[in-house]
Amino acid sequence: MITQKLNTDKSGIETACQILKNGGVVGIPTETVYGLAANAFNPKAIEKIFGAKGRPQDNPLIVHIAEIETVYEIAKDIPKTALICAEKFWPGPLTIVLNKTNKIPDCVSAGLSTVAIRMPSNQTAREVISKSGLPLAAPSANISGSPSPTTAEHVVNDLDGKIDAVLMGENCNVGVESTVISLAGEKPVLLRPGGITLEQLREILPDITVNKAVLSELESGETAASPGMKYKHYAPKTETFLVEGENFADFVNQKSNAVAVCFAEEESDISIPKIIYGEKAHPETLAQNIFSVLREVDNSNTKYAYIHAPEKDGIGLAVYNRLIRAAAFKVIKL
Repeated sequence: MITQKLNTDKSGIETACQILKNGGVVGIPTETVYGLAANAFNPKAIEKIFGAKGRPQDNPLIVHIAEIETVYEIAKDIPKTALICAEKFWPGPLTIVLNKTNKIPDCVSAGLSTVAIRMPSNQTAREVISKSGLPLAAPSANISGSPSPTTAEHVVNDLDGKIDAVLMGENCNVGVESTVISLAGEKPVLLRPGGITLEQLREILPDITVNKAVLSELESGETAASPGMKYKHYAPKTETFLVEGENFADFVNQKSNAVAVCFAEEESDISIPKIIYGEKAHPETLAQNIFSVLREVDNSNTKYAYIHAPEKDGIGLAVYNRLIRAAAFKVIKL
């Protein structure tokens, strides 16, 4: 298969829409990460997503929409809180899990009775959804388990020759996947942190709880209710450790055959090879850069990577959630 590299102009978007209508798969930019999109109503097209990514079939997909009316087509028993959240945060990096209608194939929901729905704010993504006339199921456009793609080049590096096309759009400005909340049960639950923070959600959903899998492993045999809840995820090939505590520089300077992933504020204190992933004082920069940095780790040709953990509040919680999975839950506390 030859993967077409499409511009995000009118012609490129029309070509992408035609591929999607014909049951193909297309890498598209969103504000969070690049998505690998297919017609959410077409099981054969969905199979192509799983095949290209090497994604486990028990990992549900998020359905991307451009109009609020589409929610009523694919979800049922919609609580008022879902509409309040949609009004506040859509379009944007929030995914809402609701009870699904029969229009959503089981392969999209991983056999669950729920569907995850999001309305992206990225202009190109919205145009593709609108002009194709389709809700689009779209996980991240990368090889399953590896760092998520935040540039079109990341998608090409991972999936060239495995998918029909990539829309070569801009870099993703949020940098981590969407926040996922479930409103399908009696109480709201945060399943995956992202660009919409827990603090923002609590303003609307004061009784929201945090699923324990946000900061720890799923129990053996437990079903993933959301993408991103799996054990090892977002991971470089290099053996990676997450390091908590203040004396990071002193700790890593004693290491050999290793790279330190650090904050800009501590760069001058670190003597071993290092990669800066943003500013501790501005955690949104950590989110924007983390997946590019995890890819860079593998180019460092070292045996080990030690990453300084962010604070677990605001968008820092989303970064920590990705890193603890990238490190396969190997955490060093100083």
